[in-house]
Amino acid sequence: VQLQASGGGLVQAGGSLRLSCAASGRTFSSYAVGWFRLAPGKERAFVAAISRGSLGTIYADSVKGRFTISRDNAKNTVHLQMNSLKPEDTAVYYCASANLFGTRSDLYSYWGQGTLVTVSS
Repeated sequence: VQLQASGGGLVQAGGSLRLSCAASGRTFSSYAVGWFRLAPGKERAFVAAISRGSLGTIYADSVKGRFTISRDNAKNTVHLQMNSLKPEDTAVYYCASANLFGTRSDLYSYWGQGTLVTVSS
């Protein structure tokens, strides 16, 4: 599975962005997909994940109620809708796929290139 993230950009605090993760490969629907972010001076952090059949979603506490993850297996795409953005959401965001559904980055085998989100105050 190859993944490509897009949709990042510069937005003011309180604004919204929608990230997309496009996947190649026929078995995309067989994988859980997660979003992680890497902020300057910080370690990579889990943001959100969605199970293979969209039955399960999990979010980091810092984004609960503001971010929504969804997937369209017919289009091999996962989206991360980010609302009420804060300056602390500034980071490079990565999507990744895994056989198992979870928050640990070591579960994820395939990673896309990142997309930069910058939130100005």
